[in-house]
Amino acid sequence: MKFSDAAKFLQNNHDAVLTTFRRDGAAQMSIVTVGTLEDGVAFTTTEGRAKLLNLTRNRRCSILVSGSSWRPYLVLEGFAKIISQNNHDRQIWLQTLRKIYTSASGQDHPDWNEYDEAMIKDRRVGVKIVAEKLYGTL
Repeated sequence: MKFSDAAKFLQNNHDAVLTTFRRDGAAQMSIVTVGTLEDGVAFTTTEGRAKLLNLTRNRRCSILVSGSSWRPYLVLEGFAKIISQNNHDRQIWLQTLRKIYTSASGQDHPDWNEYDEAMIKDRRVGVKIVAEKLYGTL
């Protein structure tokens, strides 16, 4: 399966379970809301969360995106790209967070300036996962 084959499903399904790996190799799972971003799926989180700490240490992860009744579903296995104010130009970082919001919610935020301020205050980070392996029941 190719990412382009899953695009329609990903436009309408945003509930996901992310699996990252702890220092001891054990899996750590998190519920996230995702949207598409270029050639992958993306979500936001705050600095200090276990999922982000795990991904900083080991970018390998998998994410299951599910329909409302757990079927159909799509699994992406690959590596995470972290988009933060520490590793990107401020405007690129904020624009990326806006794109993730719009894709995951299906709408624009009513006040982008307020949104940007909240992202800065919350120390939000974007995480994009690009699949090396893609499978599911589409």
